[in-house]
Amino acid sequence: MRLQIGVLAKATGTKIPTIRYYEEIGLLPTPDRSTGNYRVYGEAHLHRLTFVRRCRELGLCLDQIRELLGLADDEERPCTAVETIVREHRATIERKIAELQELDRELARVIDQCGQGKIIHCGILKALAP
Repeated sequence: MRLQIGVLAKATGTKIPTIRYYEEIGLLPTPDRSTGNYRVYGEAHLHRLTFVRRCRELGLCLDQIRELLGLADDEERPCTAVETIVREHRATIERKIAELQELDRELARVIDQCGQGKIIHCGILKALAP
């Protein structure tokens, strides 16, 4: 399998500049070059980029992805380190959800201050003022 960057981008739903950036920071190995000096990607690039893309969809940061890729390259290693990374990420998301729920409650409280009158009597603006 020999893919040009545009085909790889389309196959993975990743923008071309992002692919180049992932190469630059080492998430994707440098591809071979054609005789015309175009990047030529193989099946391993496709699989790795698909993995990176899925990790990004799940909200993992680039450092976490780099660590997961390093772990994936050591197939005989126990997968507890992988689980730890994903559990920690999930805990972070759960904290963010709790913070957003608190924010939602506060905004609901502020909205309840609205008397739907004139601006001069706006309860929302009063609730937001120091």
